[in-house]
Amino acid sequence: MKHILFGGDGFVGRVLAAKLVAEGETVIVADINKGDCQHYANCLWQQVDVTDAEQVKGVDIQSDDVVYNLSAKMLSPIVTRAERHEFFWPVNYDGTVNILEAMKQAGAINLVHFTTDMIYGHTHTVPMKEDHPVQPLGEYGESKLATEELAETWRREHGFNISIFRPRLIIGPGRLGILKKLFTLVDNHLPVPMIGSGKNPYQFVSVFDCADAAYLAWKADFPNEAFNLGSSNPPSVRKLLSRLIKEANSKSILLPTPGWAVKRTLDLLDLINKPIMDPEQYLIADEECLLDCSKAEDLLGWKANYNDDDMLIAAYREYSQDRAAQSQQATTAAAA
Repeated sequence: MKHILFGGDGFVGRVLAAKLVAEGETVIVADINKGDCQHYANCLWQQVDVTDAEQVKGVDIQSDDVVYNLSAKMLSPIVTRAERHEFFWPVNYDGTVNILEAMKQAGAINLVHFTTDMIYGHTHTVPMKEDHPVQPLGEYGESKLATEELAETWRREHGFNISIFRPRLIIGPGRLGILKKLFTLVDNHLPVPMIGSGKNPYQFVSVFDCADAAYLAWKADFPNEAFNLGSSNPPSVRKLLSRLIKEANSKSILLPTPGWAVKRTLDLLDLINKPIMDPEQYLIADEECLLDCSKAEDLLGWKANYNDDDMLIAAYREYSQDRAAQSQQATTAAAA
């Protein structure tokens, strides 16, 4: 038996691959990219573009192998409205189709598949359980929801076992994304605007907790279920940002805003093709988007080991270290 990670050189994939290799498992990382990872000395990397069906079928999948679909186009970088369909769908949806077809050809039926909490759209009930209404607010969430509908068809018609994970914003070493804009404001002692009052909670999930969830799905024989993934007891946006400002010794102040006015302004910028946030992010920024993760806890034995405060501070420290290193390099180059 092998573990085949499509998108395995990505954020979650690197952590999961290293975890599996450390346990002596046979791992194939199938990705378009290859990073500088220590675990590559003990696993196989194969260059694969999931949008190319023939490349996907070229991966050595056997009937007893475990397949993980971690490939995705994310909400960062920000792209214009006209570009979004072509940006998200080929990888997120067509790539999933290609993986499922390759598995069927090989007789493999066990899949761990990551989607997103963005399939829910606006909050209707708090906390959100997996049966919360789904109404994505953009192409990213729509493409991911379509893969869940696809998974249901393959479960029913082809006997697949597919465990689906819907994580909140995944953070951890090596990924800053939209947080970089926040950290830049804080470092420059500028006001930090909040969409709304900042009294609503903001929930992250650690990349390490996501990798644990995928691992536990394998150990639990791939329950045909969808699972939310998020931190426990997240603080309010205001408390979270206040701690960040204190950590950074910044003079930044938090600036509450009328949420509706900010959203309409961001809508206008999006309409004229100058987006600074994706609508799927800002349209829910002042809502209580809190995931109930008890299902993963009960059925998989999973738990969130990292809290939001510590994750954000760790991300800021990584950002600061990177900036310091870049500054040092610039100074050295100038001196030379």
